[in-house]
Amino acid sequence: MIERTLFSADHEAFRDSFRRFIDKEIAPFHEEWEEQGYVDRAVWNKAGVNGFLCMTMPDEYGGADGDKLYSVILMEELARGGFTGIGFGLHSEIVAPYILNYGTAEQKQRYLPRLASGELVGAIAMSEPAAGSDLQGIRSTAIRQSDGSYLLNGSKTFITNGWHADLVIVVAKTQPEAGAKGTSLLLVERGMKGFEKGKRLKKLGLKAQDTSELFFDNVHVPVDMLLGGAALENRGFICLMEQLPWERMQIAVTAVAASQAAIDWTTQYVKERKVFGQPVAAYQNTRYTLAELQTEVQIARVFVDKCLELVCMHKLDTATASMAKYWTTDLQCKVMDECLQLHGGYGYMWEYPITRAYADARVQRIYGGTNEIMKEVITRSMGLGAK
Repeated sequence: MIERTLFSADHEAFRDSFRRFIDKEIAPFHEEWEEQGYVDRAVWNKAGVNGFLCMTMPDEYGGADGDKLYSVILMEELARGGFTGIGFGLHSEIVAPYILNYGTAEQKQRYLPRLASGELVGAIAMSEPAAGSDLQGIRSTAIRQSDGSYLLNGSKTFITNGWHADLVIVVAKTQPEAGAKGTSLLLVERGMKGFEKGKRLKKLGLKAQDTSELFFDNVHVPVDMLLGGAALENRGFICLMEQLPWERMQIAVTAVAASQAAIDWTTQYVKERKVFGQPVAAYQNTRYTLAELQTEVQIARVFVDKCLELVCMHKLDTATASMAKYWTTDLQCKVMDECLQLHGGYGYMWEYPITRAYADARVQRIYGGTNEIMKEVITRSMGLGAK
């Protein structure tokens, strides 16, 4: 295998530390969390105390001022163990960066330290019942009132961390007639009048992930909770487009890590499981299938690692991130299917990690922009897209 050169000794020490945290605070409880449909709120506080939230934030806001590779390590380790209920990645590497990159000085001071400590759980509300990958089609509105506040109305769905969320970045139209150019991002806190959480959604996979509907019925949002203040009113769509490449890379990172984990589980299983008196691994079909999958996952890892180098240099472009997201998640679903097949009937039993990984993988081709949308983004970069 090609040696990975991304991570320093400090990174690997951090990986060891987080693995110990997983073994103590996550692994013993994740099955129970899958049954109840959400992780215990306490795991967020424990992660904050141990420095596993918002590591890339400046230390003045409670972070460790680390590079994004520290967050990559968290994503890889959670994916390696199949602990898909833990929403740390979205919290630390999507919600917090929006506030860091676009928030006012007061917004940064008010929210970032509390996100880093685990006092607040963050979510971002983009998708709506009639608008998923097409963010230009959102219908939620936030209309400016005479007192300067915004009156927010609308509904959101498929919101990761939605059930636990204490702070939500809401995408809404502040100038509906302007389409995408009239989009803004608003900060909405738990307890604001008119902000209600709907039922936790029952999903094919990600059973422990607290995915919810959110409803906004005449929520009065103070003007100082417009992300970025007046300078970013009606400029939210630009912010979304700037952040989406990193979001899509996070999906690619977890796709590769989960795929490698599936191969590792399956390799061990076929050595132990016997059919017609000999291990499943003794059959050429088994060995060749795993050889093909390992080759493709190795190719994916090298590509993703190169993309992560570009992320650290602030040079990753949208089309390349889209390539990584679509190709690795297609591969992830292929790996899970082939590995489940090699488990035979046991691959269909929920107690086996490959079964849960198979169910968890399917959404990867959908969220963060469907893989069909990724291909559209790529073709436009080639000068082939519709005008």
